[in-house]
Amino acid sequence: MEENPARDGDTGSETGAEDALVGNVNKLTVSPPGFSGPPRKGHLVFDACFESGNLGHVDYISDFEFDLFIRPDTCNPRFRVWFNFTVENVRETQRVIFNVVNFSKTKSLYRDGMSPVVKSTSRPKWQRLPPKNVYYYRCPDHRRNYVMSFAFCFDREDDVYQFAYCYPYTYSRLQHYLGNLERRNLPYLKREQLGLSVQQRRLDLLTITNPDHLNQEREKKLVFLTSRVHPGESPASFVCQGVIDFLVSQHPVAQILRDHVIFKIVPMLNPDGVYLGNYRCSLMGFDLNRHWQDPSPWAHPTLHAVKQLIVHMNQDPRVSLEFYIDVHAHSTMLNGFMYGNVFEDEERVQRQAVFPRLLCQNAPDFSFSNTSFNRDVVKAGTGRRFLGGLLDDTSYCYTLEVSFYSYMTAGSSAPVPYTEDTYMRLGRNVARTFLDYYKLNNLTKDNIPTPFQNPEPISPKGNIVGREYTDREREKTFKN
Repeated sequence: MEENPARDGDTGSETGAEDALVGNVNKLTVSPPGFSGPPRKGHLVFDACFESGNLGHVDYISDFEFDLFIRPDTCNPRFRVWFNFTVENVRETQRVIFNVVNFSKTKSLYRDGMSPVVKSTSRPKWQRLPPKNVYYYRCPDHRRNYVMSFAFCFDREDDVYQFAYCYPYTYSRLQHYLGNLERRNLPYLKREQLGLSVQQRRLDLLTITNPDHLNQEREKKLVFLTSRVHPGESPASFVCQGVIDFLVSQHPVAQILRDHVIFKIVPMLNPDGVYLGNYRCSLMGFDLNRHWQDPSPWAHPTLHAVKQLIVHMNQDPRVSLEFYIDVHAHSTMLNGFMYGNVFEDEERVQRQAVFPRLLCQNAPDFSFSNTSFNRDVVKAGTGRRFLGGLLDDTSYCYTLEVSFYSYMTAGSSAPVPYTEDTYMRLGRNVARTFLDYYKLNNLTKDNIPTPFQNPEPISPKGNIVGREYTDREREKTFKN
């Protein structure tokens, strides 16, 4: 999420911060006080010493109630939001209440019906807990901090249960996905290692385009997309995978896009933070999305590598960097929506609104009314703001946000919780929208298949796009 972290919630317990780098519980058996001897069934065993795990400490309250403390981000005690842990050695029909007591943010979608996700050994597909079993409240027993409590009944003694803030998407999952893509030997897909993180994890760069575009002499229309600069924002990875899946598919729209545009995608900007189970920061405690202006090659190596690549491409007269989109997840709002920049030139402001308006037509979960354009001083170090100032006025830089929880469709009376599949669907719709944008601006040839012609697009002022607007853009026609 691009917004500022809420500071009024930063007063929670720092338990687990003493050795934050390795501060997760490790097969911790929680028995009643004074109990000795081997643990019995029902003496819960907690573990978060695995990839993207996070649980710093557990307090026994009673046989059926436990206080859970989130481990702060490594080298940065301010951020305590993401959790991901397992529970085993349960007793069949054992009912428990888990209280997550040290969130660093007061505002949360848990106020609005969001619930944690759970899976178990015998049921490996993540499910959201029933909202009626989840409570979010200010607790007098925890310095009036906000607490999220959820009730759960264990039903299979031999199962290991896993609970998480939202659907995890790990570094290893990304590597497995990209490895499978690479093995398909698609002529229009190239995978490169753009750099390494502080802990020597891969910074992957995908290039998706018709290989003819890679000819040095040709003019190149380029779309650049990044994701997971904030490691706890796992929905961003599902959206990003949806974009990639669509662009490498045989869908006629994908084929046309590859023929006209080069897509550069960095699916995981902060692989160390993702691996470690941080919410917002890198291994060294940096919020990388505040360091675009002057990233350090040793402290922020992944950001430094991506910035160098974008700056280099922007200096190439044959490259027109049309779009930069950074994908995030939002912890207090519903739907998908965008942040854009503010410009003095009103025409540029109106042109910047076109893509999110088109996306709103294609994606039932995308909200143009939630989309906003700003130039807050505190956002100056973000990718959207920095690149919005660096690139020329034909480039558009956005932050794409998607809710951790749910979306409202037109006419619906209740929010629809997101799933892994519906996050990926938003990504596919983002990819499709590029063709609508380029059709609108006469940048593609007339070989667009009839079944995929959309209704006439909406102009920035909400009217049918007229001749004046499209004529203005006609000069951008592709040169083949």
